[in-house]
Amino acid sequence: MSDLSHVDESGAIRMVDVGSKPVSRRRARARAVVRMAPETSARLAELPKGDALAAARLAGIMAAKRTSELIPLCHPLPLTHVAVELEVGEGLVEIEASAETTAQTGVEMEALVAATVAALTVYDMAKGVDAAMEIGEVRLLEKVKE
Repeated sequence: MSDLSHVDESGAIRMVDVGSKPVSRRRARARAVVRMAPETSARLAELPKGDALAAARLAGIMAAKRTSELIPLCHPLPLTHVAVELEVGEGLVEIEASAETTAQTGVEMEALVAATVAALTVYDMAKGVDAAMEIGEVRLLEKVKE
């Protein structure tokens, strides 16, 4: 159990003590995919700017900023940058989120939360026309510490 960062030797959960770690610049990128009927993705692609994808981008950014409130043992981080990009393809929307900080711990959870909440927002915006959508392929693409 001690190999798990948030579990001590007795099996109790704990917040990781990062107090002795040096401050460094950290970046992370994550991805999520919303699969849907080709007609649904075509409808999303045809919307003007300021549309459902803009709402999903904003939701992802806002969620990254609140990660420590959503994931119980995450440290609150001073994010220096968050970006969420959405690309509509045939039968899918691909989402890539990135987060950056200068802190004592990484931002992979913030990037993952941003990608996931953006995917949930796409789902919410299009569920009325496609109840069979699937959110998946959520994964960390990159974690960098300088």
